[in-house]
Amino acid sequence: MTDTYWCEYAWLNGTVEPGVALDVTGDGRLGAVRTGVPAPQPGAEPLRGFTLPGLANAHSHAFHRALRGTVQVGSGTFWTWREVMYDTASRLTPDSYFALARAAYAEMALAGITCVGEFHYLHHAPGGERYADPNAMGHALAAAAGEAGIRLTLLDAAYLASGIGDRGRGEPPTRPQLRFSDGTADAWAERAASFKPEHGDRVRAGAAVHSVRAVPARELRTVAEWAAERRVPLHVHLSEQTAENDACERAHRMTPAQLLAEHGVLGPRTTAVHATHLTDADVGRLGGSRTGVCMCPTTERDLADGIGPAPALQRAGSTLSLGSDSHAVVDLFEEARALELNERLRSRTRGHWTSAQLLRAATEHGHAALGWPEAGRLERGALADFTTVALDSVRTAGPLPRLAAEAAVFAAGAADVRHTVVAGRHVVRDGAHTAVPDVPGALSAAITELRP
Repeated sequence: MTDTYWCEYAWLNGTVEPGVALDVTGDGRLGAVRTGVPAPQPGAEPLRGFTLPGLANAHSHAFHRALRGTVQVGSGTFWTWREVMYDTASRLTPDSYFALARAAYAEMALAGITCVGEFHYLHHAPGGERYADPNAMGHALAAAAGEAGIRLTLLDAAYLASGIGDRGRGEPPTRPQLRFSDGTADAWAERAASFKPEHGDRVRAGAAVHSVRAVPARELRTVAEWAAERRVPLHVHLSEQTAENDACERAHRMTPAQLLAEHGVLGPRTTAVHATHLTDADVGRLGGSRTGVCMCPTTERDLADGIGPAPALQRAGSTLSLGSDSHAVVDLFEEARALELNERLRSRTRGHWTSAQLLRAATEHGHAALGWPEAGRLERGALADFTTVALDSVRTAGPLPRLAAEAAVFAAGAADVRHTVVAGRHVVRDGAHTAVPDVPGALSAAITELRP
């Protein structure tokens, strides 16, 4: 059986095409993409607006959604924000994590996101006690994504130390961090290997090095080799803070990027998250190794991290993707335009990326970074994951239809998403989630449960 969606306008190969029919096969892929179809044919479901491939949120910490509003009060730094984050993390159980993640992922679906990369380090019970199921928290996230209707790459993160330490041996985890740690990279690898997704073909496994702060140098290669043997994505927080760089220089006499390179972490399957404070040589290391970079502009500005050298990284050979990270907002259109607008502020020039390049970062490149190379494009054989943005809202009305990509990137927001389709089935229809009817209520309930 084949279902057909008719798109008023669709984004095909970097251009806006009017009247496009998308035929979906029984296995949730695009069997055909037909152009020049002026009106919906009998039985086809019309999608009014601008349809583009589903958005990929390449970097998420689902439990950070509970921090929205709270951490914006007053002043502070990344390090003071982290203490609030630890407090919230200490209250989560597999059940409460499922409820929060289900609501957070449903919010993502409402924003047109069809796939999320969950950078997952909340592994154990408070104090480090092991659950009977050593992957209880990971299974909670997989179940939450399943109910919210989006695809998930669970980037299981090694998090073994509280800091680099003067000699680079790693400092013991603090009490809040004990539930993040498996003790050693070998123990991490054993637990990560035992994770078995239970939600069909919508969940994939990956790996992560939390950072050079949290994984001692002697343990880095174990994580990198585990990911390489399984041919899965490997992500790593890199140079988000200058303090990380300074500590690494003191202990190892090299930058974090150089340390990762020397221990086999960088490469085409690796994505460095943030990459904010890099030397020119670091940029060359990432680009030369074809390491991807995930920029998270709304979090980077919320935490006053800084603006990373994204244009230089792209010129050097790194592919750029986008993530909402701490979920200060969940809006990949905002992340895309922030990439360009941040660079305009820094350089005082315009036009560093075209709208098509920014949309590719939010779609095709994000999916590739998460191990879904068959998604992120509207073409025959690709996964039938797509989203439709209204062109008649107060934000998007006015531009000519041929400028729909520009309207989406530079004016639209999550509130303008009308439909989200995953594997050929509606997850969001007419702006409402089909499985989680009251997403704001679900968010409020889950977050309220975590308050002291």
